[in-house]
Amino acid sequence: MKLVAGNSNRPLAEAISTYLNTPLTKCIVRRFADMEIFVEVQENVRGEDVFVIQSTSAPANDHLMELLIIIDALRRASARRITAVVPYFGYARQDRKPGPRTPISAKLVANMITRAGADRVLTLDLHAGQIQGYFDIPTDNLFAAPVMVQDIREVFDVNNIMVVSPDVGGVVRARGLAKRIDAPLAIVDKRRENPGESEVMNVIGDVRGRNCVLVDDIVDSGGTLVNAADALLEKGANSVIAYITHGVLSGGAVSRVLGSQLKELVLTDSIRPTEAVENAHNIRILPIAPLLGEAIARTADEKSVSSLFY
Repeated sequence: MKLVAGNSNRPLAEAISTYLNTPLTKCIVRRFADMEIFVEVQENVRGEDVFVIQSTSAPANDHLMELLIIIDALRRASARRITAVVPYFGYARQDRKPGPRTPISAKLVANMITRAGADRVLTLDLHAGQIQGYFDIPTDNLFAAPVMVQDIREVFDVNNIMVVSPDVGGVVRARGLAKRIDAPLAIVDKRRENPGESEVMNVIGDVRGRNCVLVDDIVDSGGTLVNAADALLEKGANSVIAYITHGVLSGGAVSRVLGSQLKELVLTDSIRPTEAVENAHNIRILPIAPLLGEAIARTADEKSVSSLFY
């Protein structure tokens, strides 16, 4: 087994390497003066089972091209099997046509990864489950829920928890986590007036006196979380903590979270935290390397990955 890392999240790749007790394969990923990407794998990978660790986070296009070129380099170096380990799958929110003459970019990216030469994909908390079907190769969609549940049990009195979905679209994800800790479920009903903005309308469920745990897959601008926290506290919640898998946190999102009534925002390190995130007093990072490392080990050994979640 060989591990190859791009530049998107080197600390996560190193943590996975440490968990597996397998050093990262020597690989140069650099740019020419005109910003073209050049890759050179400096170890023999002929006949090897290779895992390429690369989130397609911001700058999404650069990191996606790195992933494609690394895969191509490995295929031309006669790797036996190439698995694209994509902790954060960019373009996942473009999973359908929202209007006429618009693309389904998630499908396009899936096609690109497949045509580049990947034999299988390993990813984490896809924004929409149907994206698995966009790939014509085996795709494992891992869930961060077990890692979050363990942390929730350590932080909270689970007898006073209310799991909350910040919107109707995330109910299935929130219900799954609530079931794991045997907690009730509430839903924040919101109306989005403009892209990147959200207006909370109503809270479905009695949250009075409860410690509320907001659960979602992506936090981008942070507006949904901040408004949801305000609405829950207005309805009598004791506190609000958010558990989010992918911390995109674009623009002024970190400042928005810092100035909010959120007691804490807990993110996995599927996307490399910025300096602002690391210095924020109410943002905490939850390591995801053990989960990804175990999934990689099981894939290499041809063992069950789904059994990780039972």
